[in-house]
Amino acid sequence: MLTVSMITMNEEDAIAKVVADIRRYAPDAEIFVVDSSRDRTPEIAERLGCRVVRQFPPKGYGPAMDRALREAGGDVVLTLDCDDTYPVEAIPRFLEEIAAGADLVDGNRVWRRPPAMPWANWFANRMFAVLARILCGSISMDLHSGMRAYRRSMLQAMPWDPMGPALPVELVLLPQRLGFKVVQIPIDYRERVGNTTLHRWDSTFWTFKRIWRMARVPRKDRG
Repeated sequence: MLTVSMITMNEEDAIAKVVADIRRYAPDAEIFVVDSSRDRTPEIAERLGCRVVRQFPPKGYGPAMDRALREAGGDVVLTLDCDDTYPVEAIPRFLEEIAAGADLVDGNRVWRRPPAMPWANWFANRMFAVLARILCGSISMDLHSGMRAYRRSMLQAMPWDPMGPALPVELVLLPQRLGFKVVQIPIDYRERVGNTTLHRWDSTFWTFKRIWRMARVPRKDRG
């Protein structure tokens, strides 16, 4: 069973389209929403058949993503931003890689610079990837991707720290340090619907902090 998990904050302009797209490409998936909105997002999601839990007042991205992963019901959990930036039509490709043996499939937005991503953001993402390769031996080019497929058995075996920004960095580096099979596939990235919630400087600081923390995790070989 597949769960598509999204964390939402004031996404009432986008959620109906995103849910409809998920239904088109993954009709049997559970859609699980962890919501911290002040607008009509949770009501719309529930009306469309999503399972919604409220995290209000907001506790931040990390605790919300922690719930989105740990409380999902599927054997595979695919994360997705609810702002229409990610290609929902690529879900079958993610599932093919899981079926072929991957524990984590990382959607790589920065294999080329997408027109929707400013040059500074694209360059910073590429530099983060270089640093992670040097310090952690990482293969991942996109440490901040919001579209990934996780095998539940891996999530259950993996401890992470949900507190603080830049949790996606840890969620892609830790599996590699622990010897799980991680693959990446190139994906497109589109203009978002609604306003960004990115706090650039906090995210940058925590990205470096999480890379350094992951570099200190002993490597394991799972054969």
